[in-house]
Amino acid sequence: MKAGQYAFNSRKTKKRINRGLMQVRINAAVRPLGLSYSKLMGALKKKNVELDRKVLSQIAAKHPAIFAKIAEMAK
Repeated sequence: MKAGQYAFNSRKTKKRINRGLMQVRINAAVRPLGLSYSKLMGALKKKNVELDRKVLSQIAAKHPAIFAKIAEMAK
């Protein structure tokens, strides 16, 4: 019974931790470009760019040049 409770709680906690990690990755990639995480996300919402945090963090980690273009478009 206890193992089931811990497994249930951990599934919820994992989502929270991964979202925070994605935000940190995006913020670290966007700071050298002269923006902050919140300003980038706000600008992307205004431009109706529907890339989620997971995709943005993967692009920032693996393809920095493409991420730079996305950030410039959002400015």
